[in-house]
Amino acid sequence: MKPLVTVYSRSGCHLCENAEATLAGLTDELQFDLEIKLIDGSEELEKLYGHEVPVIHIDGQPHDFFRVDEIRFRKALTKS
Repeated sequence: MKPLVTVYSRSGCHLCENAEATLAGLTDELQFDLEIKLIDGSEELEKLYGHEVPVIHIDGQPHDFFRVDEIRFRKALTKS
């Protein structure tokens, strides 16, 4: 089963767009599923992630926020 990478994002966020593009470019190579969840309009998600988007989880576990460190991401993904 492929790992699931979730990005908590918001509309119009350039950091979110950069993170999503970086991760999308790695999905085939690293064999993971990518899920984008917009926090816009969700009071619960806004409270959790509103000041840190994009927030990246790997298989439901927090991994990173603001930017994707590709080297760190690769290492984390190979451990999952």
